[in-house]
Amino acid sequence: QVQLVESGGGLVQAGGSLRLSCAASGRTFSSYTMGWFRQAPGKERAFVAAITWSGGNTYYGDSVKGRFTNSRDNANNAVYLQMNSLKPEDTAVYYCARRDPAAFGTVFSSVAYRNWGQGTQVTVSS
Repeated sequence: QVQLVESGGGLVQAGGSLRLSCAASGRTFSSYTMGWFRQAPGKERAFVAAITWSGGNTYYGDSVKGRFTNSRDNANNAVYLQMNSLKPEDTAVYYCARRDPAAFGTVFSSVAYRNWGQGTQVTVSS
């Protein structure tokens, strides 16, 4: 079982940067693709980014490409999301999640992920 805890959220002005962290427990962390999703008030949870177990492949939602960078440190059981050039529309609760290799759905779909963190709030002011 993997438990996930996000941190690093906060209030930032448009154009600013934040770095989110996701700390994972569990010896098998390095075996899994990890994803980031976000949910704004009144909206469905949306894919942000994902990174394969080795870090060799990364995936990004169209709205964050070129601004966000997903990375991981398997030795320290952590995943990071560097967010630059933030926009007010990036305001949301951000969640990290572990992909379930046995689940249906692509890396872009929340149904493909099993374990979720509690989320961290990111607020971007204009």
